[in-house]
Amino acid sequence: MHSVRFTAQTTTDGVVERDFVVGDVPGVLWSPASGPAHAPLVLMGHGGGQHKKTPALAARARHAATTHGFTVVAIDAPGHGDRPRTADDERVRADFRQAHETGDTARFKDISLRYGIALAERAVPEWRATIDALQALPEIGPDAPVGYGGGITLGTAIGIPLTATEPRIRAAIFGGGFFVHDGQLAAARRITVPVQFLLPWDDEHVDRRSTLALFDAFGSTEKTLHANPGDHRSIRWVGVDDGFLARHLG
Repeated sequence: MHSVRFTAQTTTDGVVERDFVVGDVPGVLWSPASGPAHAPLVLMGHGGGQHKKTPALAARARHAATTHGFTVVAIDAPGHGDRPRTADDERVRADFRQAHETGDTARFKDISLRYGIALAERAVPEWRATIDALQALPEIGPDAPVGYGGGITLGTAIGIPLTATEPRIRAAIFGGGFFVHDGQLAAARRITVPVQFLLPWDDEHVDRRSTLALFDAFGSTEKTLHANPGDHRSIRWVGVDDGFLARHLG
């Protein structure tokens, strides 16, 4: 098992931010500057084309640390952020640009589906290895409750199969518009932990009926859907239950 290697640390407004590497996967850990050990560990996934410190994600992480005392972790998805891109990653990016510029929606959807599946297959084992490594730290420990707290678009495409296969995750927040496939629906049916789902109602790329079908597929007895006006890039955290993770992680 890989261990955590910390590479940088800063403290701002009562939050300690530590960059780290597990194996060859870079990540960042936010935690309260003062607080009890073994606090809940919240995983946060970034959107497609973004990275572990994108401003909206970092703001949510800091809020979770200061308001609820959580330890929050984000890692770069394969081919994103500080990670090198493979030839396949570069080709997919070029194909995305061309499909977008030509208005070829069918090709855009096909590329998104195939790339999302491939990224999830690579990223889920990396997330599980990261949890292993972080729970080996004395300040976190193996008994720290784990939640998936804000996977948006790509973060949800990765977070759903992760939550379906990772028994340590006790509650999950998903959301954003993304193309749904049979594998995601099957994974959603295996998820029984409480779920909160954010839906941008006016997504220009994704038919909302497929996203509603995904929400319906979750096997959770406690699940809530929060829909707000907004396009593919406008995920609004309005009307959500801010105490959702705190209630389920303790």
